[in-house]
Amino acid sequence: MKRLPLLLLLISLFTSSSAWAQAEQSTWYFGNMAGLSFAQGKPTPLLDSKMVSYENCAVATTKSGQLLFYTNGGTIFNRQHQPMPNGRKLMGGQESTQGVLIVPDPGSGNVFYVFTTDFQGRPGGMRYSVVDMTRDNGLGDVPRANMLLISPVAEKLAAVRHQNGRDVWVVGHRWNSNAFVAYLVTADGVQTKPILSNVGTMHAGPGRNAIGCMKFSPDGNKLAAAIWRESNKFEVFDFDRTTGLVSKPRQFGPYEEAYGVEFSPDGSKLYGTNNGTGGGAAQIWQFDLKTSKATKIGDSKNRKIGALQRGRMAKYTWPAKTTPFWELLKIPMLRAWPVATKTMVSVWGQT
Repeated sequence: MKRLPLLLLLISLFTSSSAWAQAEQSTWYFGNMAGLSFAQGKPTPLLDSKMVSYENCAVATTKSGQLLFYTNGGTIFNRQHQPMPNGRKLMGGQESTQGVLIVPDPGSGNVFYVFTTDFQGRPGGMRYSVVDMTRDNGLGDVPRANMLLISPVAEKLAAVRHQNGRDVWVVGHRWNSNAFVAYLVTADGVQTKPILSNVGTMHAGPGRNAIGCMKFSPDGNKLAAAIWRESNKFEVFDFDRTTGLVSKPRQFGPYEEAYGVEFSPDGSKLYGTNNGTGGGAAQIWQFDLKTSKATKIGDSKNRKIGALQRGRMAKYTWPAKTTPFWELLKIPMLRAWPVATKTMVSVWGQT
């Protein structure tokens, strides 16, 4: 089988984009058979998706941005938008905040690892499956699926390059614990013994408390997490890309139903979304990490707000969960006081 050239990761739609180039992040599939292409700068709807996902989704492309496969953590779809032969039974929770994440094998241009988390701290835990792009005539298949790493876990997954620029750290969070778990992915595969960091808030209580996103800063040296009910806060930590250790927690709160997090391109500010108790007060906040100043910079027109994702041209977006639209928020990074402009983009895939 001919080796596929320069296969790299397009990170999960709702995870850190540090260490990957813009072309690899130009294709997004998510929601109800919806998609967006940023190949030309402006977001253009994609109408060919076959995937349905309320929250979790991830896409893999070549270095130039050509589609390889995408997944909702339950089914993996190849570039022809068909399920891979053995890719239908992954154990990512269908409503897990960050239920799926794709990481390329650092030693192969053809192998990818698909990490998943279960819903609200349930027993499925954190697992990984292997995608081999040399199988099924170059469309890819799943020779190994659902290998357990740890259980139970919160609905959080994020990835960042190791300090050596080659390997990758995949980070989750134990449930009923304050422990982050960091797994190293090398050319030899996934190292299944995690680096544990007991720091910050306990992720525990009713299963809904497992909800909330986690992201790395662009340089990979900070890690942020949103903790939903009943903690209602955002936390920021230092991350050591050599050792995989998490340290030095900082908190911002309370913000009822804290959900999404994202860093500014220069890493000096954190952005967070929250819904208000039961929804109806959806907002986006900016936290200056030097001064700790919190500034409200947006109100969503939708009842509930979702994840944030840093896009091309420093735009931020969040899904309006109960409408066929995404809101695009452009935030000037160089002004002392943020001025935000919003645009609504229709993202219905097929109806």
